[in-house]
Amino acid sequence: MMKLLDGKVAIVTGAARGIGAAIALKLAEQGAHVAFTYVSDGSAEKASSLVAEIEKLGVKAKAYKANAGDFAACETFVNEVVATFGTVDICVNNAGISKDNLLLRMTPEQWDEVMETNLKSVFNMTKQVIRPMMKARSGSIINMSSIIGIRGNAGQSSYAASKAGIIGFTKSIAAEIGSRNIRCNAIAPGFIETDMTHYLNEGEAGKAFLDKIPLGRFGKADEIANTTLFLASDLSSYITGQVISACGGLNI
Repeated sequence: MMKLLDGKVAIVTGAARGIGAAIALKLAEQGAHVAFTYVSDGSAEKASSLVAEIEKLGVKAKAYKANAGDFAACETFVNEVVATFGTVDICVNNAGISKDNLLLRMTPEQWDEVMETNLKSVFNMTKQVIRPMMKARSGSIINMSSIIGIRGNAGQSSYAASKAGIIGFTKSIAAEIGSRNIRCNAIAPGFIETDMTHYLNEGEAGKAFLDKIPLGRFGKADEIANTTLFLASDLSSYITGQVISACGGLNI
């Protein structure tokens, strides 16, 4: 039986764990060959395990140690992916960090680090992948924003600004490359249970967030992966320039 992404080549940035790993696995389950990045030496073992897990599904996988916030590194990475896999059909810009702090206490270095990893990385990767996609006259680019980029949150001005920037970028790029049959959409996850959000299950802070979610629970990485799969596949062939809020109703 045909799978949704049979024979496609997908790139996922920041995929050694959490949402990125769930996305890489989900795309592979539906037939995509997957190239993904990780940035720290401490993630190398997890990256190797993910490669092995993906390869068990009968598709190709390769992990690359590359900083998506570095333009030259992205150029090298995408060139290597095209040389190894032949093309790029799907790009999921997932790499992201948070350096939460009140603005009065935030340093310029903290602000710049968040912008480089979260926002500049999307520019870096998109600029590179549209070349093979334009050649093929097809492709899907999926940028990971956040519900925080839509509604803001005290103590997260840098994170919110970077994720809001992704939304504006997504809509602009969709307008630029739609004529080449390349789609560009964003996902705005709400509060998702990952290593990065372990605090959600701790005390009153977590309960306060939970009380605001109409579905009454935090999301799971696999649910964001399902949304990514939809946008990566032809099921969403007439959708571009959109932001899907996968947040349990938090953005109602």
